[in-house]
Amino acid sequence: MKKSLNIIKNVLVWLLVAIAVFMMIFTIVSVATFDRPDRGIFGRKFFVVQSDSMSATDFSAGDIVIVKNVDPAALNEGDIISFISQDRASLGETVTHKIRRLTTDADGNPGFVTYGTTTGSDDETVVTYPYIIGKYTGRIPKIGSFFMFLKTTPGYIVCIFIPLVLLILYNGVNVIRLFRKYKKEQMAEMAEERKKIEQERAESQKMMEELRALREQLGVQQGTPLQTKETDRPGPESGT
Repeated sequence: MKKSLNIIKNVLVWLLVAIAVFMMIFTIVSVATFDRPDRGIFGRKFFVVQSDSMSATDFSAGDIVIVKNVDPAALNEGDIISFISQDRASLGETVTHKIRRLTTDADGNPGFVTYGTTTGSDDETVVTYPYIIGKYTGRIPKIGSFFMFLKTTPGYIVCIFIPLVLLILYNGVNVIRLFRKYKKEQMAEMAEERKKIEQERAESQKMMEELRALREQLGVQQGTPLQTKETDRPGPESGT
């Protein structure tokens, strides 16, 4: 039972470590690349979808769209592109819409008429080549919503701060437990050593007493006069 609990505890700890590491990596990568037209990974750029203008056919708000670099001259009708909007309502924002047809702007520059499939309405401004970021190649569902939550204070606290605090507390408890175990073992060793010294002292004292008793016994034996048996001897006046 104890072994099973230890296994479960270790699994939970490593899971918490994995989550914390993933959150840190995801945060670093996402902040450095998401919604950054000038940055990407392996030729791909990532943008958080802010509206449902394409939800009828391809992706929804909260998804991450994946866009690859492309030569604008190679684009065709029906392709989905990300571009820097020049419309008054969304000026400077990154928009991902479908190409309705090829055209030119008022100055004769080549571009595209784009639209959102949900409403079917054309965008206000022709998208010319300099404003095209790339061609849509896929999506990651709902990761954008998580990324937006992660950028908030509650998201940071829940997804990064709390896991790190739990790891620090867990490691701190382990350090205290190991220290107490070490002190307990050290005290046990000291008590065992003290007991051993006392036993040796008692044995030495016993040996000294035995030597003292033996010395006294030998001293008594050396100081005792020899006892001789008295025999009758003829006196000087005795005659024959």
